[in-house]
Order: sequence, then structure tokens, then C-alpha cells
Amino acid sequence: MTPAAAPMLEADRLALQVGERWLCCEFSLTLKGGECLVLLGPNGAGKTTLLHTLAGLREPSVGSVLLGGLPYAAWRATEAARFRGLLAQQQPDHFSSTVLETVLVGRHPYLGRWGWEGPEDERIARAALADVGLADMAGRDILTLSGGERQRVAVAALLAQAPQLLLLDEPTNHLDLHYQIAVLDLIRGLADAGRGVVMVLHDINLAARYADQIILLDGRGGVRAGARDEVLQAALLSEAFGHPLRRHVLDGRVNFIPD
Repeated sequence: MTPAAAPMLEADRLALQVGERWLCCEFSLTLKGGECLVLLGPNGAGKTTLLHTLAGLREPSVGSVLLGGLPYAAWRATEAARFRGLLAQQQPDHFSSTVLETVLVGRHPYLGRWGWEGPEDERIARAALADVGLADMAGRDILTLSGGERQRVAVAALLAQAPQLLLLDEPTNHLDLHYQIAVLDLIRGLADAGRGVVMVLHDINLAARYADQIILLDGRGGVRAGARDEVLQAALLSEAFGHPLRRHVLDGRVNFIPD
């Protein structure tokens, strides 16, 4: 269904408004396979709203979004779910289930209306759990997990979905330093293998480490979109976050340190 040469994701003159407030003025972007785009900005700037718009969960106030060269309206729901997957910011668990059963939710786009997960679905789900370091927790009750363990289960469910385009809202939520890097390395590896990645991050230095492109929202409707090194400038970041930052290069890696 997707045109072979089409970018994974495109936004043309996109702008978002909530009530009387404009979250961002018009901007455009193109994301190809093999690229990672990070959304940055202060709390309340509209990063999640923008991510949901790019995921097709809400209509833009101005402009358009194309998934694989086509508007969302042109996609069948199951085909869109196979092409793009979303990691939400929160993972509500209203009922008890095992970790494996929770990860198998990611396989639903591949099942028929009355279908049931088979051995191949279980193999994929177990491989995803292994990728996030939870292979030995497949039988655990989801309600007994720590916040960080639950976040890794959510990442595993997205991996089991196997989308070409991954949209992740704060994938490092609840994770300690070791797993922050492990999960982001895993996601970057998927991009390097040809998938597209869009993710919301709060840590500027992690964005500098993993992103190819940046969208910087300032919380007042302003937006900067472009290549990582064009947008990650101390002056732009200081203005957006309301605190002076200095750019340093340590062992060849760019870091931004509060003044």
C-alpha cells in the first residue's frame, strides 16, 4: 500500500491549537527510514499532542500529516497499525495479566477478528522481552512490576507489534540510567536498521546523543525543526527552557550544562 519511495512520515505546514492557545506555529518535516526524530521542549509545550497528531490520533489545526506518503484517511486501520506503533506516556493496567499476555497485545494487528495468538506470535513476544532484559519475567503478574519494569514491558509490546515507524512518548519514563541507555540504544539500532523513529525526550543530552532531527517547542507557540546540530544550539535551548545553558564537548560528545 505504501509507495516504495515515500518517506515514513511527513508534515506539511503543520500547526496545533488547543482552545485559544497555539502550541506551535506552522512547520514542515520529512522523516525517512533510518532516521530518528526527537521532540523537545518544556513541560506543557505540546510534545505529546504533537506526537499524537503525527500518530494520526488527532487532526492538525492547520496543515497535513502523511504516513508512508498517504493521508491517514487512506489507510485501513489494521494496515496503519502494522506500519506505525505508538508507545503512550502512561500504561494503565486495570486487570491482572501476565507479562507475556501484555506483550502479546502488540500482535493484535496481525490477527483476524476471531483470531488467537499462535506459536509464532509467542516467539516474537518472547524475543521482544529478551530484547528489553525481561525474558525471565514472562509469567509474572503485570500488577507486581516496578515502574521501570512496566515501562520495559510496554517497549516490548511495541517491539512485538513490529511497526516500520515507532512513535514513543518518553520511552525512558521510570527507567534508571542503565536501562535508559539500553532502551535508547535498542531504539537507535532499529532506526539504523531502516525503521523510522519519533520520540519525546526530556533530556537534552540524550537527544543530542540519539537524534538525527529535532523539533524544539518553546511552550509559547514557537517551534524550531531541523537537523540535530542546527536546532541544538545553546541560545535556542536556553530560550525554550527558560534557563541559560552552555554547550560543551566531552570526549567527542556534545553536552549541554545548566549555567
